[in-house]
Amino acid sequence: MKPDTLQVSPMSTSRLLSDSRFRIHADVLSCAADLVRRRKPFALATVIATDGSVSASVGSKAVIDEEGTILVGWVGGGCAQSTVAQAAIDSLESGEGQLVALDLNDEVLGAGMPCGGAMKVYVDPVRPRPRLWILGHGRIVECLCYLAALMNFEVVIDDPQASLDRYPDASLLLTNDDNYRALTPAADDFVVVATQHKGDHQSMRRLLETDVSYIGLIASHKRSQLIFDYLREFDPGGNRIACIHAPAGLDLFASSPEEIALSVISEIMRTRNALKRKPTDVYSPSGSKETEKNG
Repeated sequence: MKPDTLQVSPMSTSRLLSDSRFRIHADVLSCAADLVRRRKPFALATVIATDGSVSASVGSKAVIDEEGTILVGWVGGGCAQSTVAQAAIDSLESGEGQLVALDLNDEVLGAGMPCGGAMKVYVDPVRPRPRLWILGHGRIVECLCYLAALMNFEVVIDDPQASLDRYPDASLLLTNDDNYRALTPAADDFVVVATQHKGDHQSMRRLLETDVSYIGLIASHKRSQLIFDYLREFDPGGNRIACIHAPAGLDLFASSPEEIALSVISEIMRTRNALKRKPTDVYSPSGSKETEKNG
């Protein structure tokens, strides 16, 4: 006797796919994937608990941009929406997740009209991976690319000799950028110039025209001073030159290419983590905070 099997007709399959819950979840995932691809920050809000009369169910999700606009999804109506949207803004600024507890039994704006029930929503910030641009080639660049990928950087190699076999961890290879026009780092990106004196003064001048806040130059003290002397003509006030770390890297008494790469990525990590810290930061094992909110 054959075991019973579940027969799903084309009509029932169609109904399943048209169910609003499936469509909303698909839209949320599609929207999130698109934002990640375009390196746009967003927060993913998920209802993790409900009690009583609430308009969202456990598992309901929404994608919220850095201005607090719900792009797609649903985590509740007016009683919850504004609170979760503000939590998304705060989380994207701090980089920390938030567990928002909403008591919807309280009066809303003093109108004497409680929504009823309670719910908890976890807001998870999703920000683009930090990007490290590396100009040049050789063993130092290969090691730096590998270490940066381990530190969750999106690595861009800008060099005519770049190839995937040399830089398997790179996200992007720029091999036809002799004039550095494709060198367009954002303010919170990091750039390391390791061109071994071949056009490094030209690339450094190009970088002064960007807003990037960290520029590392792998060179000797003497070569670094020559570069600084050259750049002062284009930055008399020295405001942009102040962003240059030359010679790049923490002083680890490094000598080998591997050690030099380690010193450079260590300096970048120290700079990156210092920007994220606050004077009142206290270690939290969970890395998140719970905020009690009334809806």
